[in-house]
Amino acid sequence: MLDSILPTKISNALNKIPYNSLCELRIRANNPTIVNILGENYFLCNTQLSKISNESLTVSMGELQSIIQKISNNSFYSINDQLIEGYVTLSGGIRIGVCGEAVQIDGKLKTIKNISSINFRFPHLLKNCSLKIYPYIVQNNIVKNTLIISPPGAGKTTYLRDLIYQLSSKEKLLNILVVDERQEITSIFDGENTINLSNIDVYKNSTKKFGFENGIRSMKPDVIVTDEINIEKDLDIIENALTSGVKVIATLHASSIQDLKNKQAFKYMLQKNLFERFVVLSNSNGVGTLEGIFNENFVLIGV
Repeated sequence: MLDSILPTKISNALNKIPYNSLCELRIRANNPTIVNILGENYFLCNTQLSKISNESLTVSMGELQSIIQKISNNSFYSINDQLIEGYVTLSGGIRIGVCGEAVQIDGKLKTIKNISSINFRFPHLLKNCSLKIYPYIVQNNIVKNTLIISPPGAGKTTYLRDLIYQLSSKEKLLNILVVDERQEITSIFDGENTINLSNIDVYKNSTKKFGFENGIRSMKPDVIVTDEINIEKDLDIIENALTSGVKVIATLHASSIQDLKNKQAFKYMLQKNLFERFVVLSNSNGVGTLEGIFNENFVLIGV
């Protein structure tokens, strides 16, 4: 798919890299092209990866605009709703972050124009990566309300995908609803087409508010799984689910438990006992390094 979107020189160089190790492709107009391989950045060159910038391939502003046109199928308007969120999602769960000039009217963001840099983030399916944390999250067939935290690119979505697979295959009588706001969680299953999922209902490209509220009313889920909550905005939605008897597994950007505690809404989350398990991931020993599993009192119970 990327061969039809990227300049030939970039796609040819990417084709030399094993896909399973490729995490990001960062393109800035008239600047060195960078790839992230298993958590480490390199300059992308014709025949090899390098730490020397003057060997890197570059993309002109015209070539970058051509990429955007191809992503949008020559209809910039068709992707504008995603652009104002700062990203575009391709089939297979590839998310493309964009930077450029923000256009605001009456204080509201209307679009992003003159895009000058883009970042492809590649999802991966890593079977059984969550098995180490699974016994702490599911006990006696009861799912614990769980928050997986990590800095960006440290594996939280990969863990979340595998948790969905494990829940669907091991706990066959659970009704599992996935609220996939950015189309990153479940698209990988379609892209890989290697996992037979059962008991999974999915809202794709849905806001968390819509997915949670309508899902609870119409789908009667036992568990709702979602990615990248905003702790300042989404706690009311999560609390409503919990008081409706629904378990929640979610992810959040944070580098540590201390980082989580520094967030303004932390006290509210603590007072309400919204989560029973906190799983902390990092890149310290590669993507998806498990730093610890904590209970509702933030006591370390596993590593």
